Amino acid sequence: MNLVKRFALASMLMFIFILSGCSDDPVQEDLLHYVNEEMPDLADEETKVVGKYEAVTGVNYTDDYTLYDALKLEIIPEYNAFIQKLEAVETKTDELRKLHEDFIEATNLQASAFLLIVTAIENQDSNTINEANEKLNTARKMMRDYQNDVEKLAKKHDVKLEKKENDESL
Repeated sequence: MNLVKRFALASMLMFIFILSGCSDDPVQEDLLHYVNEEMPDLADEETKVVGKYEAVTGVNYTDDYTLYDALKLEIIPEYNAFIQKLEAVETKTDELRKLHEDFIEATNLQASAFLLIVTAIENQDSNTINEANEKLNTARKMMRDYQNDVEKLAKKHDVKLEKKENDESL
């Protein structure tokens, strides 16, 4: 039974390198701190965990046991630890807090999809895997929306975003 469709996640986090002028804009300052100080390590952590998932799904899928083992022993515990760190990030402005909460919601949805995949394997239930795939697709869309919203917020507050090397998400 083919349990997982090809699902590729690129990190939805971006880095701000250039500030267009100095100002007393609290959102601008919050956004700069958020993207430059709070998120880089989390982006790396997310990329590593998602890479482990991609290594056992899609074209890399070998069998249910391998996927199950990877999810139970590494991916889910590491992704949950990532979410805890993500939830600990503090923002100072309501505009950025809303966007950050949207990202947290997307990661929690993705985590629940990982748990559903485990349940689907345990029960050999293709309906559950379809539900998990729907959650993964929704989470991916939410992460794209988050990224677009951060870009809009940056533009609104005169912050120039640039791609990080080897980051295909921007």
